[in-house]
Amino acid sequence: MLQSIRDGDSMIVRLAGELDHYCAQSVRRELDRLISDPGIRWLILDFSRLQFMDSSGIGVILGRYRQLRDRGGQVGVVNMNEHVSRIFRMSGMGRVIRNLDRKEAAQ
Repeated sequence: MLQSIRDGDSMIVRLAGELDHYCAQSVRRELDRLISDPGIRWLILDFSRLQFMDSSGIGVILGRYRQLRDRGGQVGVVNMNEHVSRIFRMSGMGRVIRNLDRKEAAQ
């Protein structure tokens, strides 16, 4: 479900499948492990292979946002499909989590 690459102070994580109440706990644990290094300042979530997300997924993402924010970091997302983009807008996550275009994500 997760693939990750560290690039300096950034952790890029590609999620695949569904991020819902069935898998939220395991995704949360894995993301926490990936960003446990205080040198990680950016978490970039690649949703190119994410097909579905519910409120449990929102909770997972917002929790990681708070962790990074508290140590001066940021969270960004790339490659949202229409469903996930709609969830972002409806939940208000777009106000705190940046939707990066490909150029920004590559920097």
